[in-house]
Amino acid sequence: MSNSASVDMTTRIGGRVVTPALPVVSAQPPTELELSFQQKLEDYCKENVPLESTDGIQRRERALNRMGQLAREWIRHVCVKKGFPPDVVNIAGGQLFTSGSYRLGVHEPGADIDTILVAPNMCTREDFFGEVLENDKRDPESLAERIRQHPDVTNFVPVEGAAVPILTFDWEGVNIDLLFARLNSTSIPASLDIDNDTILDGVDGATEKSLNGPRVTNLIAKLVGGTKERYQTFLTVVRCVRKWCKSRGLYSNKMGYWGGVNINIATALCVQLYPLDCPASLLRKFFLVFKTWRWPTPVMLTRPHDAGYGLTVWNAQHSHRQVAPIITPAYPAMNSTLATSRQTLQIMHEEFCRGHAIIDKLWKKHQEEPDAELDWGELFMPSDFFILYPNYLSLCIVGPTQTDAQAWSGFVESRLRKLVSDMLGRSLPLSKIQLWPKKIEACVADKGALLTRAQRENCSTFFVGFQIDALRMRGKQLNVELQLSNFREWELSKFMPFVSGMDLVAKSFTVKELPKLCFETFMNMDKNEAMQRRKALRKADPRRQEKKRVRKLQELKARMAEIKKRKEKGEEDNVTETETAQEEENNQGDEVENKVMIERKRKREPEEALTIKGEVDQAEIKTDDPDDDSPPPGENSEEANLLENIYDTIAQEKKTREEAEADRQKLLAGELLDEGDLDDDDDEVDNMYTGDARETYMFRHQKKLNRQQMNSMRALPLGKEEVEILRQVGVAIVSDDEQKVVGGNMVQPWRKPRQEISMPVKINFTTKWDIVELDSNGHIIDKGDDDFKPSRNWTGRMAGFEFKLGERGLGYYRTGKKVIVPSNTAY
Repeated sequence: MSNSASVDMTTRIGGRVVTPALPVVSAQPPTELELSFQQKLEDYCKENVPLESTDGIQRRERALNRMGQLAREWIRHVCVKKGFPPDVVNIAGGQLFTSGSYRLGVHEPGADIDTILVAPNMCTREDFFGEVLENDKRDPESLAERIRQHPDVTNFVPVEGAAVPILTFDWEGVNIDLLFARLNSTSIPASLDIDNDTILDGVDGATEKSLNGPRVTNLIAKLVGGTKERYQTFLTVVRCVRKWCKSRGLYSNKMGYWGGVNINIATALCVQLYPLDCPASLLRKFFLVFKTWRWPTPVMLTRPHDAGYGLTVWNAQHSHRQVAPIITPAYPAMNSTLATSRQTLQIMHEEFCRGHAIIDKLWKKHQEEPDAELDWGELFMPSDFFILYPNYLSLCIVGPTQTDAQAWSGFVESRLRKLVSDMLGRSLPLSKIQLWPKKIEACVADKGALLTRAQRENCSTFFVGFQIDALRMRGKQLNVELQLSNFREWELSKFMPFVSGMDLVAKSFTVKELPKLCFETFMNMDKNEAMQRRKALRKADPRRQEKKRVRKLQELKARMAEIKKRKEKGEEDNVTETETAQEEENNQGDEVENKVMIERKRKREPEEALTIKGEVDQAEIKTDDPDDDSPPPGENSEEANLLENIYDTIAQEKKTREEAEADRQKLLAGELLDEGDLDDDDDEVDNMYTGDARETYMFRHQKKLNRQQMNSMRALPLGKEEVEILRQVGVAIVSDDEQKVVGGNMVQPWRKPRQEISMPVKINFTTKWDIVELDSNGHIIDKGDDDFKPSRNWTGRMAGFEFKLGERGLGYYRTGKKVIVPSNTAY
């Protein structure tokens, strides 16, 4: 670590001194070559990473000023209404704070503004949203109704039932998310220090989470703002990483990827490690850091501290279940990536490796040819998600009206990660599953799905791509109906108020069956171009090339063995040829022709054998080429070694770098996690769940086993002490040696590795009938069609109908229509 002591990253905020959690890796100033590399990144960003225009900035400031004035007038009205004296009313105050990308200055045109209204304790959350009056309308004097009725406000949506209640609306075209924070004070002056921990004394949980946004943003800005150049470097890299995440489908915190605060913290950590780097070099090292990060080691800017106000602070001892924690720096520290799962971490790690490979290639090209043009667009190229997987699942979120569909869609979106990672990812034989975080405002459900026109119009669709694990797959179909049924029953049933017509409709696709809208919207190309690109990617895939090479080698060896057998039987062949020649001598016209053919065959076999032997040697050389196992570019560089030294200092357990890399690969493959039952609380993410004894991930450090040992292993190995304890209580334990004697090491047929499935695997929905809808009394709702008329009792004959118990309950079914009797019906 060169010159690390010359850069002091310690800062002071909120009345306390904040020290970085990690030391500086390198404090070398940028070289001339790095500055020229940076100039080319700036040229690309000017054209492709747009900033807010002057008119847009002024419109945002005007909207915030007017909203702040409206909020302070509302606070004065509440104080007067509750009978407080004039001196209390005059000093009540009220402040509007911003957080996130707008506060840092990295927002894109059209991005929303995260705002928090801090009010005195005279104002309650009921005053904020308004009491419900007799006519089911809200109090017109509440802040929510004042904003709704403002002439400049559109698209107003209140979300009162969330863990952090919020108002979202557009003010003069500027999208604003407004949170409410109620402090334990009678006055909110303009000089309020929101970064001081004392403001959290006596606040409720919703206020704590609302204040966490601006407090975290302010602390991040302070930690990276030692100099103007350093802060500008931070902003440039954050803009690039945000664009990269959005292009590659990684920008969504609630779906298990990274959101704005995660990107800010991750980039700030890189600034702490390399405080003097220029933006281009820091962007390259950003991908290097998180490509090699030893998850689940937490990412933190400063060590968590407890200010003593009774709030839960993140603790490493209770975080075993957290896969990739990123800890917020402000009190109370919490994990901002609780939604990240093993499946989403696998996707992000692949993208980190891809990003590092691209930018490292650009850097090496620039070193060799400083004047050459660099293709920065490759780094930010749209994801190949819709051509990457052989199978897809669409999830259509439908609602009866636009307002109901909007609220229903937001709730379902926040739960989709549980369906994909916890239910589908854990229970199905899948090697990889990915949820695309961007939705399509269209309905792709089957035409046969019983959806009304209003439901199809008020629909948003998400797509899930997955790959089958051939070793675990049994049969040719996947049944996801049980997982979808459990998801509806355990998660979606919690939505209140549930309105008839809200539903989640699934449909399976192969990659060639996907609608054109997917490719045109997210890949900026038509379907034919996308299929051509998929074909090129599959052809260039190193794994597929290796399989073809091995298959060709096996075919060549088989041909060599066949030629060898023919040579060994040469004497018999000569006898056969002699007998054949004697017989053919009787046919004078064919004698010369047969002799010529026999002679050509004798001459051709040695030439063919030599040719095949040469091809076999070349194939074996390619297969055993030691260069294939060489580490990726830059892995053994000085930068990587310095980073590994830092990782060694923060590791909870001392491991070699080979062991750390092996653990990382096990974590991504799901082998390092022993997952318990997932009966999570609804607000686990919002309430900063820290895990308990029943629901934890146990990390097991096992010896590396070869394939034969893994096939013969029937259970997890027990230690000697555990075996002795079990034997003392009377449990019969069979050792590995005894197991082999009794035949326990025999590999069962279903344990043997299987060949890759050649035919397509598709999802099968076993239930073919409609879903019965019941009213509050449990009676079946008549949908108004002509095929069924519900009736609890037989009321006489009806022309063209017959009375029976069928798929839609008891009633009159049209004669000739197929009726499926539910299997769970008791007679």
